[in-house]
Amino acid sequence: MNSTAQHHDAEGAKLGMWLFLFSELLLFGGLFVLFAVYLQRYPLQFAAGGRELSVAFGTVNTVLLLTSSMTVALALEALRRNRRRLCESLLGFTLLAALLFLVNKGFEWHAKFQHDLFPGSATLQQAPPGRDVFFGLYYLTTGLHGLHVIIGGVILAWILALVRCDRINGASPTVLENGALYWHLVDIIWIFIFPLYYLLL
Repeated sequence: MNSTAQHHDAEGAKLGMWLFLFSELLLFGGLFVLFAVYLQRYPLQFAAGGRELSVAFGTVNTVLLLTSSMTVALALEALRRNRRRLCESLLGFTLLAALLFLVNKGFEWHAKFQHDLFPGSATLQQAPPGRDVFFGLYYLTTGLHGLHVIIGGVILAWILALVRCDRINGASPTVLENGALYWHLVDIIWIFIFPLYYLLL
């Protein structure tokens, strides 16, 4: 395959990724609009629900994702400079941050279940209308985001394996470029989730 054909393939792959990311933004954008609608309807109940969330958990996860977004960008730059070992190390750190994010989120959800704060629980059934809506949206949004973290982690792990086999290198970084774009999307979505749910007063 000549360089012109490879260039067109790379451009097509990037365009496809951007279209996919746009559809993901529409999905989460719909959830954020739904949150805004119910926030107007149940402002006091949503504020009370927000106070039940741990700002510490949310802050740690924000730091983890921001750091991982930086390391995946640095990994891409390292690959472009053909510094394979550095790229591998940075991708490994990104995967570690993703794992820690999921573990932290698991502890947070476990704490909420221990306090009987989940859709259909007796506590929320007895609470004022709107409180159950808040936690329903909280679990739906953070659960869907967590699924995207898992998918992104699997993609980056696959890319790491390709880098180690030298199937991805500085001459053909498109796969890592697209993987990094997806990971940045995961980060950006969390940047909206964190203030909406955890800093709601």
